[in-house]
Amino acid sequence: MKKLDDELLEATQRVINDRGVAYLTIENVAKEAGVSKGGLLYHFPSKSALIQGVIKEVLGRYSEEMENIDTNDIDNGHFLRSYAEASLNNPQQLRAGLLAAIATDKELLKPVQDHYQEWQEKIEQDGLDPVLATIYRLVIDGLWFSDIFELAPPQEGLRRDILERFDSLTRGK
Repeated sequence: MKKLDDELLEATQRVINDRGVAYLTIENVAKEAGVSKGGLLYHFPSKSALIQGVIKEVLGRYSEEMENIDTNDIDNGHFLRSYAEASLNNPQQLRAGLLAAIATDKELLKPVQDHYQEWQEKIEQDGLDPVLATIYRLVIDGLWFSDIFELAPPQEGLRRDILERFDSLTRGK
């Protein structure tokens, strides 16, 4: 059985992703999760605590995904390819937390900024030219951005070709 904390965090993400950040209230999340407002506040005493919980949970899952992707890939650029796959596998994963943090209190972005700094350092030390590796990371971030906001994301054939070329480039081919 799923823990109530997890259900509350998932309900928060659903409210944001389905209805928008303007609908992120304690009342709406409690209703979405099927709990009382008091029950929600027992686990997360404020909206900021709820957003922090979403960000922490998603970053943990995101990092875990990166660590578990193709453990047989030991070539230079391995971390960058894992970053790309985790980012593009489920582009909506980090969206709710980012939107909520930006809309309510930019200080809530600090854990995301810290993770990105850590990931950037790993990308720079991934065996590829650090400038080129950073360019590749920014390309992945741009593709992710176009996916989450539906800003003319490349369609299947072109997307597949982009990702195949990305893989080849990170392997020095």
